Amino acid sequence: MDTTTILIAGAAGLILGFILAKLLEKGRAKKSIGNAKKEAAIILKDAKSEGENIKKDKIFQAKEKFLELKAEHEKVIINKDKKIAEAEKRTRDKESQISSELSKNKKINDQYEGKIKDLDHKVELYEKKHTELEKLHKSQVQQLEVISGLSAEDATNQLLESLKETAKTEAMAYTQSTLEEAKLTAEQEAKKIVINTIQRIGTEEAVENCVSVFNLESDDVKGRIIGREGRNIRAIEAATGVEIIVDDTPEAIILSCFDSVRREVA
Repeated sequence: MDTTTILIAGAAGLILGFILAKLLEKGRAKKSIGNAKKEAAIILKDAKSEGENIKKDKIFQAKEKFLELKAEHEKVIINKDKKIAEAEKRTRDKESQISSELSKNKKINDQYEGKIKDLDHKVELYEKKHTELEKLHKSQVQQLEVISGLSAEDATNQLLESLKETAKTEAMAYTQSTLEEAKLTAEQEAKKIVINTIQRIGTEEAVENCVSVFNLESDDVKGRIIGREGRNIRAIEAATGVEIIVDDTPEAIILSCFDSVRREVA
């Protein structure tokens, strides 16, 4: 075998080996690509599955959050409704209390009006009786004039006039005293009603803003404050603009006025 043949055979072997190598490499490449595709498909499938799981989890979390927020919202609404119901109940109770107080005050006021009417009736009866006494007095004077004669006329008239004036003065004083006492009692009771009403349905702040308690050394001072037939207390109230309530509170009187300066001055 000559050299040329050997070279040709060697070249052919190299070419064949190269071709075989390429074919083997191509086969391995195809196999690698196939494996890669399979792995990619598996990864994609897993990714899709995981995505579905994540999606389901997010949807579940969203539903849970929605239900939680809904429950909290309903709780807030229930609490608000409860507070509104309680406020409405307090308002109804307060209205009922005020209505009851007004009804009670009206009843007491009607009673005092009845007492005043009764007192007016008594005054009317007194005036009627006084007129009858005047007529009787005139009749008796005429009889005395006839009996005493003209010489004793002046003395008789003077005596009768003196008796008449004395009786009239005493009767008027008694009537005036009775009227003043009744009016003072009615005023004091009305003031007590106002103060009691304020204390029952007003707040402590409102009471403190319109009422003050003035302590006295003794209850004897109350008599001097009231004065004869209530003259002193009316004069003080007129001068200061403050209502003075003298009740059964020991060694104290109540000053009632919305103006705190007037109360302090009083």
